[in-house]
Amino acid sequence: MNLPNKITTFRMICVVFVVAFLLIPIEYPIIPYLNIGVNYLVAWIIFLLASISDMLDGKIARKYNLVTDYGKLMDPIADKLLVNSCLIIFTIIGNIKIPVICTVLMIGRDIIVDAIRMNAASKNIVLPANIFGKLKTVFQMVALIFIMINDFGLSDLAQLPEYLKIGQLLIYLATFMSVLSGIIYIYQNREMFKQTK
Repeated sequence: MNLPNKITTFRMICVVFVVAFLLIPIEYPIIPYLNIGVNYLVAWIIFLLASISDMLDGKIARKYNLVTDYGKLMDPIADKLLVNSCLIIFTIIGNIKIPVICTVLMIGRDIIVDAIRMNAASKNIVLPANIFGKLKTVFQMVALIFIMINDFGLSDLAQLPEYLKIGQLLIYLATFMSVLSGIIYIYQNREMFKQTK
């Protein structure tokens, strides 16, 4: 297994620890300024490392010609495991809750795009991710970085209402990017919907 694939696998392992620290029902000390438990801070650090690893594996693979079928398959799966598990958790719990509609739209988009890819694969066609899909992932990760750490305490300091908190605004932007990238992806690959005899 080459280095980019090891980094991708590392990101998948990180998902387990992020979810565990966000959900373990243990009373952790609260960090006063951030108004979050220590477990959220630990989850945030692991999430941040995993997010950075998402940028690294692709760059290393392309720069040193280490692109593999494993990487093509597992890299987007690792991203979706990391992001979607956190979206679900913060729809249910958290200082800044993610609206259900945002989570449904973002995960729904991923399901539709994956279905198109599977349909293409059945016809021996490889559909690469486009720049809009990559931007979508970046927006989602940045939004979750703010949500997980309670906007670094900035929104509470400014006494912003829930709907104006930084993380909340970023998640709306991420949702918009997700839907937009999905529409573009469907349009670019509309040939996949045509029946072949």
